[in-house]
Amino acid sequence: MVVAKPGLDGHDRGVKVIARALRDAGFEVIYTGLHQTPEQIVQVVLQEDANAVGLSLLSGAHLTLVPKVIDGLKENGLDDVLVVVGGIIPDNDIPKLQELGVSRVFTPGSPLGDITDWLEETLDSKQD
Repeated sequence: MVVAKPGLDGHDRGVKVIARALRDAGFEVIYTGLHQTPEQIVQVVLQEDANAVGLSLLSGAHLTLVPKVIDGLKENGLDDVLVVVGGIIPDNDIPKLQELGVSRVFTPGSPLGDITDWLEETLDSKQD
């Protein structure tokens, strides 16, 4: 799983906590670091042959950056990559992100076990 911080958001404490929880739950995790462009994120997903990408956004740019990542995945034949978004996402924007192809949005306060359990179940069901 690739976890990434697209855009200019410089707050990475939460994504590091998520990355560690995923690692502790048995996932192979690649954290791209801060200030990644959508194109850079797509290239990491491609190079790492990742099954999922988690995008952490706190900047309010989710309706701009997430579609660019999804479009880049599609352009590179990665339509089957699970896209998950986390961060400060207004409730009204969650359905918009899901319409674009985001599988799940986790907002602040989501229990780490819920995130890892959901991700494991969802990825396992995609392999069946």
